[in-house]
Amino acid sequence: MQLLPPPAELLIFVTAAVVLLVIPGPAVLYIVARSVDQGRRAGFASCAGISSGGLVHVLAATFGLSALLVSSAMAYSAVKYAGAAYLIYLGIRKLREKPVTGEVGHAAPASLRRIYAQGVVVQLLNPKSALFFFSFLPQFVSPARGPVMPQLLALGLLFAAMGFVSDCLWAFTAGTASGWLRGNPAFLRHQRYVSGSVYIGLGLATAVSGSRASIRH
Repeated sequence: MQLLPPPAELLIFVTAAVVLLVIPGPAVLYIVARSVDQGRRAGFASCAGISSGGLVHVLAATFGLSALLVSSAMAYSAVKYAGAAYLIYLGIRKLREKPVTGEVGHAAPASLRRIYAQGVVVQLLNPKSALFFFSFLPQFVSPARGPVMPQLLALGLLFAAMGFVSDCLWAFTAGTASGWLRGNPAFLRHQRYVSGSVYIGLGLATAVSGSRASIRH
């Protein structure tokens, strides 16, 4: 049994995955917002959460659960709007924080455990992730190589690993920039508006997006 496709097809898979991963989507924007808000450690915690949520989508696709989101408009809408509502909720909480004073720090920083959990929820409630795995992975699966389920799982885990590395690069870059931004008094006064607006914008974008063909996690 051969879990991965031949080298030529695997190269196409990796190339397509890289192209998709460098396009900022809801998960990437969430990680960037967290990294700018609380630095690189928070960014890496959000990466771990996003990756964990992504693994659930990999397993769901492997066992055929993602087919439900494709075949049932009601299920798709329910997950989509739940995810949008959660992102908007995060944004409203951020906007309601007390303004920051002083040269360093910020109001009521979230624990790394909470940031991780929020990342898991954000990714779990992103139906586009399930739709991506359902539509993309089968293109590189062949019954001639053996059972389909292990092939789907191997490809999904490979993409998830690449996504984690890509997300960590976003977190490192944004977290590094946040150190400079936090020394800027204007940023300290207004960073909650920036972060809150990002979360709300993501929620609204998720709510109004109607294309099932979108394939960015």
